[in-house]
Amino acid sequence: MTSDRDEILQAVSSAVLAVTRHLSVREVLQVIVRSAQRLLDARYAALGVPDDDGSFAEFVAEGLTDKQWEAIGPLPRQHGMLGAMLREGAPVRLPDLRSDPRFEWWPKAHPVMRDFLGMPIRDRDRVLGIIFLANKRSGGGFTQADEELLTLFAAHASIALINATLYERGRELAMMEERNRVARELHDAVTQKLFSLRLSAQAAGDLIGKAPDKAAAELDRVQRLAGEALSELRAVIVELRPAELDRHGLPETLRKHVRMLDRLHPAVVTFECAELPPLDPEVEVAVLRVAQEALHNALRHSGAERVSVGLSYADGRLTLVVCDDGKGFEQGESRGLGLASMRDRAESTGGVMTVESAPGTGTTVRVEVGG
Repeated sequence: MTSDRDEILQAVSSAVLAVTRHLSVREVLQVIVRSAQRLLDARYAALGVPDDDGSFAEFVAEGLTDKQWEAIGPLPRQHGMLGAMLREGAPVRLPDLRSDPRFEWWPKAHPVMRDFLGMPIRDRDRVLGIIFLANKRSGGGFTQADEELLTLFAAHASIALINATLYERGRELAMMEERNRVARELHDAVTQKLFSLRLSAQAAGDLIGKAPDKAAAELDRVQRLAGEALSELRAVIVELRPAELDRHGLPETLRKHVRMLDRLHPAVVTFECAELPPLDPEVEVAVLRVAQEALHNALRHSGAERVSVGLSYADGRLTLVVCDDGKGFEQGESRGLGLASMRDRAESTGGVMTVESAPGTGTTVRVEVGG
């Protein structure tokens, strides 16, 4: 057992060091899962951190290819064995998961799991997450010694998870404070620019009949100030970008948003994303806001049963497409849908937004930026 304990300490040390390297909670979870998978010689390993909406705020898995993961679909809900483990907060070791009455079902593309070992990761009476392993590679299923080993590992892993969470929250708080400070400074600068712009416009109006040359000079000043104010406002937008974008980037932030809406609304909401290069922060904010507004319209006004969101990148252009199968609308009936503000957001980054809709045919919102 001494060598096992040494291996545990080494595995947990890797997870703790991941925190000191300024990695996110998700990355620490991945370190924990990989360590447990290797430690207990499991074919599959996963770790879920529950949220308050009946699903999981984070869920990482090892042993699946990206293609398998995409085919499985949305994150699991807190049902079946996962839900039972969260409610009961006790270890579960089974020779065949499928024979247990708490097991319900898997998605069609889910791999078959037989022998099973699940363990809560606890902070006193609170379950921080659950880690489970399936299909021991060496055969014979998981043993009592394996359960004791995972119990010891989970106790240490909880420390790494708590530290990672605290570190990330502290970093977010510092970022928010800095963001608010810069935003206040930019707000003051924009206010001064707009005040000067107003005075110059008034002066141009007074002079246009009496001294056209002086009026023209004032109008030139108006144009310059307007351009400066626009630049300042764009800087404010970037500084006030959602914290999620700083943590996860546009694809993952939008994926999480879609996942939440899929849980909260009767419509099926899906998300697909191709591999993207690093994006300009201003573009990320604009595209995220357009996507959120388009989703809001589809879910609140269209009566859609299915809504899809897609992000792709080709030939130097980022493309967002939000499509629904709802009731659609006549182009002249788009008031109240925020299309003008969405178009302004797209155009502020040099993008183009198009909307295709007609009664009974659904709606497709497309934004292209770059090129």
